[in-house]
Amino acid sequence: MTIHHEDAKKLVWEKTVKVEENSAYWNGQPQIKEGKKLPPKKPIVVELFCGCGGTSLGFEMAGFHIALGGDIHAPSIKTFQHNHPKSSTILGDIKKINPAQIQEILGDRKVDVLIAGVPCQGFSLNNRKRHAEDDRNFMYKEFIRFVKKLQPKCIVVENVSGMKSAGDFVKVIEKELSQAGKMKVKSQLLFAPDYGVPQKRQRLFFIGLKSHDFDFSKIKKTHGEGTKNKYVTIKEAIGDLPSLKNNESKSTYKKNPFSLYQKWARKNCNSILTNHFSPNHPTATIEKIKNTTPGSPMYSRYKQRIRLSWDGLSPTQVSGGIRPQFQLGHPKDNRGLTIRERCRIQSFPDSFEVKGGMVQARVQTGNAVPPLLAKAIAKAIKKCL
Repeated sequence: MTIHHEDAKKLVWEKTVKVEENSAYWNGQPQIKEGKKLPPKKPIVVELFCGCGGTSLGFEMAGFHIALGGDIHAPSIKTFQHNHPKSSTILGDIKKINPAQIQEILGDRKVDVLIAGVPCQGFSLNNRKRHAEDDRNFMYKEFIRFVKKLQPKCIVVENVSGMKSAGDFVKVIEKELSQAGKMKVKSQLLFAPDYGVPQKRQRLFFIGLKSHDFDFSKIKKTHGEGTKNKYVTIKEAIGDLPSLKNNESKSTYKKNPFSLYQKWARKNCNSILTNHFSPNHPTATIEKIKNTTPGSPMYSRYKQRIRLSWDGLSPTQVSGGIRPQFQLGHPKDNRGLTIRERCRIQSFPDSFEVKGGMVQARVQTGNAVPPLLAKAIAKAIKKCL
């Protein structure tokens, strides 16, 4: 059957058409790489659907040891391995992984915190194919298999805010996780800027503890109303990074950091700047960005695709699907963002290097949990263990 161009455009948004699968998914037998011996005193974390490891990095910042990360996306696992070289990894479809394989890697240690950033595209408000029957909406059931077998002291599940308006999913998941983990699991929306992230990202977190009910008020805000710190702006987040033209890269800093956020981001990077390469835009795209006022949408049909403003926050970064498209324009340069700029906006420090090309790196940074948000959650949990 021949599909004409206009018909193909319609099919992109047709809910009955199955979503295209990322070509970087590993659909063979799971590949296990064992890490170093587990430290005896640190609480250990296992993260499933780990992506590039944003949540793991946040927990690591709070004093946890990341024992293992697992995901089906091959570039994400390469990134995870590079930034967590002591951790074990499993590359593969979670449906093909037996929880006993993870326990074998851990030996006689029990999991302190079991984390899952379950696939969220089926619930995302940015997804034009969003509907309750999306297969990805039920991947949490795979996570439940691991909860039942591993019986961690704490579980953390992250998803998009859109799940709140998708039927009774939240209540069902709370109930099923509670039964599986033999604990009370509760959920709450958290706003990333409240924890030092320069991005209007709101995410739903399910948290449960075996010892007692988790109190979300223990997750302490660091920025915004009621704190001493204002939200981190785009200029404070990326304003020190070198200016770039179209299809250009730079690996050294040209300016000194001029904000606390920049000083934090550059703390352990050894003066080497990675992932700072600009997209190769056609001339029409460059003109589109050039003619857009900072803070305004670049395309009338896609309001989230804005040119960033120095004094504001970024909208929620998305993965960009599997196509080589960009989402956000730079406030000053006439181009889309570099991966390093996307990392800064997600609160990854500059020492964190993303592996893979531009498209797959966008997927990783768009899907990630901001590490500073994860750190705030981890600090609250650590006091309860």
